[in-house]
Amino acid sequence: MMNPSRVIVSRRARPAKEPLSHELIVKTAYELLKEEGISGMSMRKVAKALDTGPSSLYVYVKNLQELSSYVLDHGLGELDLPELTDGNWKEQLSRALDAYVTLLIEQPGLAELSLQVIPIGTHAFRLNEYLLAVLHKGGITSTSAAWGMDLLLLYVSSIAFERAARSKNEDEQVAAIKHFYQASDPVRFPLIHSLKEELFSGDTIRKERFYWGIEVIVNGILQANDLQRS
Repeated sequence: MMNPSRVIVSRRARPAKEPLSHELIVKTAYELLKEEGISGMSMRKVAKALDTGPSSLYVYVKNLQELSSYVLDHGLGELDLPELTDGNWKEQLSRALDAYVTLLIEQPGLAELSLQVIPIGTHAFRLNEYLLAVLHKGGITSTSAAWGMDLLLLYVSSIAFERAARSKNEDEQVAAIKHFYQASDPVRFPLIHSLKEELFSGDTIRKERFYWGIEVIVNGILQANDLQRS
């Protein structure tokens, strides 16, 4: 006997799915990254979110690594770079890297992703072009500029990943670690004991250590650039 209360919904009445595309796959993967982190951005989960099978995704991307590269580039679309001016090139470099590290920390999953893949797309090119232009303003060209940019981006990614990984209980974690270092045996670890305050110094709000690291790397790039020219 048929159930008179049963409601039959025609497939034609369902809202049409957005056609599968490279852009839709990347956007969906990016949203999963923000919600669940790296583990949430598997091909299987992306396919499920799009109500399709994983095999359908491979028409648009070769593998998860390539998808991850596109996702990172998509995230870089939110990067707000300072305007290039005739001002101090080191200051412009620091401000650009500060904007980059802030984005990686604030957008869940991006910091970890930036250490795993090289972004593919115009947003990554925009960042690279900006950094190369600033380095060229400082007289750093050719191999020194190319390798130097790579080193600076890796430095920022590592800082961002560390901050993002411990951001929830950062103060408690740092306080606990600092306690162990301050209680170190002065006989076995004399240098650690003598530098126990310096090891944790640097205003985090003003990002003193972050900018110091940039300055050290830039000075090294400048020296390498001079040696390359000689």
